[in-house]
Amino acid sequence: MSYTKFVSALARVNSGNVKTLRISPGRCRSSVASTKKQEEKEQQMDGCTVVEAVPADLINQTKNFATTHLNKIHIDFDNTQEAYKSKGNIELLRSLLVFKLCTIDVLVEKNKELMELSKKLFGQWMFEKMMKMTFYGQFVAGEDHNSIKPLIQKNQAFGVGAVLDYSVEEDLTQEEAEIKEMDSCVSEAEKESPGADHREKKYKAHRQFGDRRGGVISARTYFYADEAKCDNQMETFINCIKASGGASAEGFSAIKMTALGRPQFLLEFSEVLVKWRHFFNFLAAQQGISDMMVVEQKLELEQLKESLTKMGLGAKDDIENWFTGEKLGLSGTIDLLDWNNLINDTTKMSNLLMVPNLETGKLEPLLNKFTTEEERQMKRMLQRVDILAKHAMENGVRLMVDAEQTYFQPAISRLALEMQRKFNREKPIIFNTYQCYLKEAYGNVTVDIELSRREGWYFGAKLVRGAYMYQERDRAEEIGYEDPINPDYEATNRMYHKCLEYVLEEIEHNRKANIMVATHNEGTVKYTLEKMNEMGLSPTENKVYFGQLLGMCDQISFPLGQAGFPVYKYVPYGPVNEVIPYLSRRAQENRGFMKGSQRERSLLWKELTRRVLGGQIFYTPVY
Repeated sequence: MSYTKFVSALARVNSGNVKTLRISPGRCRSSVASTKKQEEKEQQMDGCTVVEAVPADLINQTKNFATTHLNKIHIDFDNTQEAYKSKGNIELLRSLLVFKLCTIDVLVEKNKELMELSKKLFGQWMFEKMMKMTFYGQFVAGEDHNSIKPLIQKNQAFGVGAVLDYSVEEDLTQEEAEIKEMDSCVSEAEKESPGADHREKKYKAHRQFGDRRGGVISARTYFYADEAKCDNQMETFINCIKASGGASAEGFSAIKMTALGRPQFLLEFSEVLVKWRHFFNFLAAQQGISDMMVVEQKLELEQLKESLTKMGLGAKDDIENWFTGEKLGLSGTIDLLDWNNLINDTTKMSNLLMVPNLETGKLEPLLNKFTTEEERQMKRMLQRVDILAKHAMENGVRLMVDAEQTYFQPAISRLALEMQRKFNREKPIIFNTYQCYLKEAYGNVTVDIELSRREGWYFGAKLVRGAYMYQERDRAEEIGYEDPINPDYEATNRMYHKCLEYVLEEIEHNRKANIMVATHNEGTVKYTLEKMNEMGLSPTENKVYFGQLLGMCDQISFPLGQAGFPVYKYVPYGPVNEVIPYLSRRAQENRGFMKGSQRERSLLWKELTRRVLGGQIFYTPVY
């Protein structure tokens, strides 16, 4: 039986007046997929921060290559001549200067104030000139689509593609950010009757965490203003998609869901998804299968009917009728993937926000009231997502949906999943992002891959370590819910490699899975290459991609590109004054990187010395 009929039947039994639902969160990409206990240590990481190479004992031993028919691929990441052949000597000197400045604490901590002071002292023209010679020139490609073309073309000549990213951000004060967040995350019902709704505190807005930029240095933050601004941000994404399509045959573009609509919807829908997932977990525990892997949990249909009857959700004959006439339950069991139906974007949003109350055995509305205006805003968000996916398909561009905070992520992942089901039928267009510092990461990856197997579409994933660790931990501790983050860096590293290996094995078996290994960690890149060698995966198949930020880790990106691997740089662009928040984050991110490892600076010095001693003082890249 479909989720629609199931909820409709529950509603008839319990209230007699609830309209039919057409979405169920069961397959939900919830934040409760996998919560295995980990050792407790402090970790230090963020989404794309460079870290030291993984210890050898954390990397699985490679298999015997005797049966591998492809030649083993080996890349020398110490070969500076190959790594920096696309860079002139001035560019190498600029990198050394910028990375050195990033190690000076006072400069990094006061970077915004210092930039404003420089602007006043030297004037706008000289300030922009200085920025283009240093930080802006290192991390930003140019001011508009035309000015970035030379850099994109040069990188492509050396095997490195581009993910265009218009990096203009609002420069709000903390108070302004908090006001915007509270206004856009609190429903009219909550404003009129605070505390009257059945809301979990994790999925409610809290003013002390209203500025979502706090503790985040490797991800951009969007704040909702109005629907017109969301439309403008959608147009910006469309322009990036079109530019990516024009720049290369197989380009990438990235989007954030919080840029496309009122975040209130993401909070509420996330809570609904998680509560329905809890309901499935509750039923699984009753049948003694809660300790099994998520995708292996199968509810015995007869026991399920018995449980629902005991809960008072209906007579046994009524419950029997709920599970007839559909594929659901025909095998005698029901698993997590059977639990849901597609999101139907014609369904009233208010009807989606129904949740089961395990104490009363009834369905209850998450909110006491859902206004017509809120309904319209939520629909517009879904429409914008659909428009972007269609533009990506029309332009031959793959669209990556960025991950965000865990209180938004269940809804974001579910929407990305529905986009994959719709647009990934013939090739991978939509990629979802999985943050491997989360305890639930592996469970989420396995559940989504299993769904793609059953339905026959192309699975697309971007794998990152995560960008919101400090903020997530502080919020969980202060608000009072379980910390969603792995206990230490080693646990996150194991999680990343575990998820990575699972996707690579899926590629090996059916060639319909695809993955972007988005990391600056050289150890993880080497681990990926080892696994590809073991499995006979060729870089020319374009199933495994690599991604790094512009201006960082060229010693990884360019050797990979020149060896034939599909590798991409995130290429930010925008006017100097308007990308200052982005540059500020890059300075902070590189401070941690440069203090943790001298490797990139030493490689830059090595290459510069080699050129000077070899008489290449005026070296110019040839392409």
